[in-house]
Amino acid sequence: MSDTKQQLEKLLANCVLELATADEEGLRNIEVRLLGRKGEVNRLLAAMGSLESAGRAALGEAVNAAKAEFAGAIAHRRRALANELSAELGENDWIDVTEPGTVAPAGHKHPTNTAIEEMSALFERIGFRRARYGEAEFDHYAFGVLNMPKDHPARDDWETFFLDAPENKKWGKQVLTPHTSNAQGHEMERRRPPIRMVSFGKTYRRQSDVTHLVMFHQFEGLVIDKGINLTHLRGTLDHFAKGYFGADRKTRLRPHHFKFTEPSFEVDISCGLCNGTGRVANGTSCRVCKSGWLELGGAGMVHPNVLRAGGVDPRLFSGFAFGWGVERTMMMAAGMRIPDIRLIYNNDLHFLNQF
Repeated sequence: MSDTKQQLEKLLANCVLELATADEEGLRNIEVRLLGRKGEVNRLLAAMGSLESAGRAALGEAVNAAKAEFAGAIAHRRRALANELSAELGENDWIDVTEPGTVAPAGHKHPTNTAIEEMSALFERIGFRRARYGEAEFDHYAFGVLNMPKDHPARDDWETFFLDAPENKKWGKQVLTPHTSNAQGHEMERRRPPIRMVSFGKTYRRQSDVTHLVMFHQFEGLVIDKGINLTHLRGTLDHFAKGYFGADRKTRLRPHHFKFTEPSFEVDISCGLCNGTGRVANGTSCRVCKSGWLELGGAGMVHPNVLRAGGVDPRLFSGFAFGWGVERTMMMAAGMRIPDIRLIYNNDLHFLNQF
């Protein structure tokens, strides 16, 4: 017992010496070392188990008295530091260094990132593999592999952003990806059928209005195998629509023309802002859809020329592809009710904090 008292007296003496010059960080270190859960005081208390009841009581009393002295000395030094700082600030200034600071607001994922994760998970459930390819692409993969002739309007610099970079003799000029369909050629070169791939990426177009952005995100789906037909395409689209939009939303396919699919379709979904009526609450026309339907993107059976360009024999394999905009798809999700796609990237925290 006498040894314990001597240790406590020594600890107190050392504590007084250290406190004389300790700053705020030093105070925290001393407090943890002496009074922390694994500190010196609790280490001495651990020896109580080997003592008789009378000895335990005496030891407990001595340790508790020492804890009070330690805590008092630390509090005294902390007040002294606060007074010194207040004196430096001036007579009219005051600061309490023990007052809790302002907690920085916690951030969260951007709604586009959340949408990509949710969409990716829906496709992964039915066996799709996630892939991603670059934002800077050669003309060959952006257009050539996709059965687009040299005079196709999409290859005009009014539609596509061309990079100021040397032209490759084999692959052509470099562009910012106008769509994620460039993934089709890369994927067929990288692996043989069966292929079941979904690729998310940034795309760039010279468009900007309530439903278009200069930079936006798309996802590209590609399935190639033996015996693939339109029923597989429709089933995949229905799976996604029910999983992401909900059972009350409707989809439709409209015959269309794309150079890289045959037959081709536009995929529409009933507008979530006006509930498919084309009119908002005050009776005016819906700014987003104007007709009750919003175009999500294109889909269709992969053109035989695209299969050949990717090194796949169209006599043995068939496939389907689809490409939709992530932001436009997200706008039509249940409860989102976003009237202008440009709001998503305006960096307005009042808007972003809703998600």
